[in-house]
Amino acid sequence: MSSMKETIKQVAIDLFFQKGYFATSISEIARGCDIRKASIYYHYKGKEVLLLDIMQTTMQDLLSSLQAGLARAGDVEASMRAAVRTHVVFHLRRQKETFIASSELRGLSPENFKLIVTQRDDYERIFQSLIKRGIDGGIFAGGDIKILSYAILTLCTAGASWFRPEGRFSVEQIAEIYENFVINGLKAAQWSCAGPPARASY
Repeated sequence: MSSMKETIKQVAIDLFFQKGYFATSISEIARGCDIRKASIYYHYKGKEVLLLDIMQTTMQDLLSSLQAGLARAGDVEASMRAAVRTHVVFHLRRQKETFIASSELRGLSPENFKLIVTQRDDYERIFQSLIKRGIDGGIFAGGDIKILSYAILTLCTAGASWFRPEGRFSVEQIAEIYENFVINGLKAAQWSCAGPPARASY
């Protein structure tokens, strides 16, 4: 990516995060880059193309981060811990991009919306597979796998909306809190069930 195209993208990320996608104009992005408005269109055909680029890059990097974390993990519990940790760490360290990816989907056309949702579905299926493995192996309590995956991902994504780097805890400390909370939640019902865990539904 050219240095100017990267500059445009970074300025757009800052503005979309601060003001929102719809409240940000191409003219403002150009001013932030100290270039003419027309120069934006040399790199991006329009504001939506710029938003799509931010979202696709974010999802690709998120998936790569998850895959790298899982590659270093062992059994299913360790894998779920790694998945939660990498998800939280990514969302806190890439706070602006992940916040935009979660909050500005309505800025996409139906065709581009479908592209991002497809990437999200692929990512979610990795978590669903881990939950299923844990339930089938008796490590996690039973439940609806999709609902559990949505609950975990929604919880772990939310940090991007409130995290402050100058806060009481570091990124790693917050990730550990989330990791333990999710694992304890997935396992806790085992101790209160009179019978075997419910059969997993997918």
